[in-house]
Amino acid sequence: MAVLVLLAAVAEVAVLVTVGGLIGLLPTILLLLGGTALGAWLLRREGTRTVAALRESVLLRRPPERELVDGVLLAAAGVLVFLPGFLSDLVALFLLLPPTRALVRERVLRRARARAGRPVVVDSIVVESERVRPEPQRVIVIPPARPE
Repeated sequence: MAVLVLLAAVAEVAVLVTVGGLIGLLPTILLLLGGTALGAWLLRREGTRTVAALRESVLLRRPPERELVDGVLLAAAGVLVFLPGFLSDLVALFLLLPPTRALVRERVLRRARARAGRPVVVDSIVVESERVRPEPQRVIVIPPARPE
């Protein structure tokens, strides 16, 4: 994982240097700022839509799995859009646009459903549990001592 982060950082710097060499420093900085502004606007718009869809799912008593995955993907896009670099902006844009986000969402849901169907056994130990509601506790309030 650390190797992937390092490779991504090296790739970002390489792309920044290449673009800066082709179009100059100021246009490169303006492109980065424009990408961040566009990403922030898209993030706000899509985030509002996702919250509304989540609210609707809850009201209709539907499992909000799609909306929750969308929320996680939008959060990831939000982090990526504010990182400086063209590659992170490109991935963020991919996650922000509804058609491409739907592709990622369906893949995530497919993997989650497949994983949920398989029981997980750790060291061949099965731990059984039952849920017990605790008895309500009586609270005794002791007034503070008065200074004499």
